[in-house]
Amino acid sequence: MAKSKPPMNNMMRQVQQMQEDMFAAQAALAETTVDGTAGGGMVTATVSGTGDLLSIVISADVVDPDDIEMLQDLVVAAVADANRAAQALQSERMGGVTGGIDLSAFGLG
Repeated sequence: MAKSKPPMNNMMRQVQQMQEDMFAAQAALAETTVDGTAGGGMVTATVSGTGDLLSIVISADVVDPDDIEMLQDLVVAAVADANRAAQALQSERMGGVTGGIDLSAFGLG
């Protein structure tokens, strides 16, 4: 008498559903934007939810030809702030899909 394997079929369906949910979450992240700021809002960086830099807005008040280094530091700080926000968004969205399982060990996170 042949035995069926419903638990394995069930697990495969769950994996397929998780994969579909991950693709949907990644697509939603690509369409979402987050901002990071520096210098009290004098520099704003906008990145996608996947971390791609989309724009930089610099207030004219912070542009000083005699202090280019400060402006460069503010730009770097704003981009870093935006990337931290994007990573937090990724963790939130993808963690919900994977049930908190860290998939980076499998090259998926």
